[in-house]
Amino acid sequence: MTRCRLCGSEAMASVVDLGATPPCESFLAADQLDQPEPAFPLHLRVCTDCWLAQIPPLITPEETFSEYAYFSSYSTSWVEHARTFVADAVRRLALGPDAFVVEVASNDGYLLRHMVDRGIRCLGIEPSVNVGAAAREADVPTLTEFLDPGVGSAVRAEHGPADLVVANNVYAHIPDVVGFTEGLRALVADDGWVSIEVQHLLTLIEENQYDTIYHEHFQYYTVASATRALASGGLTLVDVELLPTHGGSIRLWARPAEVAGEPSPAVADVLTREKAAGLQELSGYTEFSARVAKVRRDLLKFLVEAAERGETVVGYGAPGKGNTLLNHCGIRPDLLPYTVDRNPYKHGRFTPGTRIPILPPERIATDRPDYVLVLPWNLRAELTEQLSFVHEWGGRLVFPIPELSIVEVKA
Repeated sequence: MTRCRLCGSEAMASVVDLGATPPCESFLAADQLDQPEPAFPLHLRVCTDCWLAQIPPLITPEETFSEYAYFSSYSTSWVEHARTFVADAVRRLALGPDAFVVEVASNDGYLLRHMVDRGIRCLGIEPSVNVGAAAREADVPTLTEFLDPGVGSAVRAEHGPADLVVANNVYAHIPDVVGFTEGLRALVADDGWVSIEVQHLLTLIEENQYDTIYHEHFQYYTVASATRALASGGLTLVDVELLPTHGGSIRLWARPAEVAGEPSPAVADVLTREKAAGLQELSGYTEFSARVAKVRRDLLKFLVEAAERGETVVGYGAPGKGNTLLNHCGIRPDLLPYTVDRNPYKHGRFTPGTRIPILPPERIATDRPDYVLVLPWNLRAELTEQLSFVHEWGGRLVFPIPELSIVEVKA
C-alpha cells in the first residue's frame, strides 16, 4: 500500500502484520478441500497524516458479499441491540408514519423488521443476494445493490429522501470511503440524519482485538478519522455514542454539513480520549504488534498443553474474526477438531485456511469436551449463558481475547 485511500498521503506506517490468510467468510465445502485456496496479505497500516488505519484492498466487496455466510438474526443479542436502536431512534428523531428510513447493508432484515412492525416506511440496500432474499421473505423491502452515489441518487429519485439512513457495521467494509459517503449523502434528506456504527480503533488497540482485522474490513476508525471521512462526502459529525458491541464500537450521528450545527460535548470527550491514548501519533500503535504476538503464544500454549494432557478442546462459533485468529495462530484440527455454529448455512463446511469442520451446536452436549473455545468473544455474556450447560460435566469456557481467560460456568 503506497497511498492512504482517504487523503492520498504516502505517509503509511505499519501497525501489525498478520501474514497471509484466506478471506474470512470463504467457508469451504467438502468437495473444495483438495483444491487450491487463495490467501492474501493481512497487514494493517495507519496514515500518519489523517490517522485512518487501513489494509490494502486486495479483494473486492463483490467477491465477498455477492454470496455471504453471515446472517445477523442468528445472534439474539444483536437482534435485541437493533430493536433498542430502532426504539431510541424513533424517539430521538420523532419518526412518525410519514417517515422514510433506509438501511445500508441491511443483511437479513434484522433491524428494519422493527421499523416494519412500527408501520414506518423503509428500504434495505443489501448487496448479498442470498441474505437479501431472506430479508424479503421476512417482509422487509430490500434492494440488492452496492451503495455508491448513483445508487443513492436512484433510490432518492424513486422513494424520496430518507429521514434516517442507517449504516451499521458497513463503514469499514468498503474500500471507496469517499464514494460510499457520497452515497449516504445522496440518500439522506437535506435536513435528515445518518447513523453509523463501526468498531472503535481505540478499543481494538487497547483490548488486543486483532482478530477483527480481516479482508472485509478495509479501514478502522477513530472518531477523528471518521470525522474526516464523513466530511469527504458532505456530512458533519454531530454526536457520538460509545457502545459495547463488537468489543467496543462507536455510533456516529451525522447530518448534511449545511444543517449540522455544533457537535455535542460527547464528540470532544471521545476525541480527548483518543488523543490521550496516542492515536494521533505513532506512539499509540508501536506496542500493539508485541501484544498480538502474546495472545498467539498464550492460546497455542494452552491448546498444546491440553492436548498433551489428553483433554479435549472444541470451538464455539465460526465468525469471520475467528478465522483471523485461527489462521494467525496456525490452529488446525489436531488442536481444535471442530467448531460449532448456530447458522445452518455453515454446517458441513470448513473454516478457510485451517479447514476445521463446522458442526451443529448440539454436538457439544454429545461429546462433552473439557473446554469450549469461544471464538465470538465479543458475545461473552450471551454465550456464557447459552453454554452454561457445560458445567454438567465440569467443562469450562475459554476466551482468547483480550487475554486468555478460562472460565468455570455455573448453572
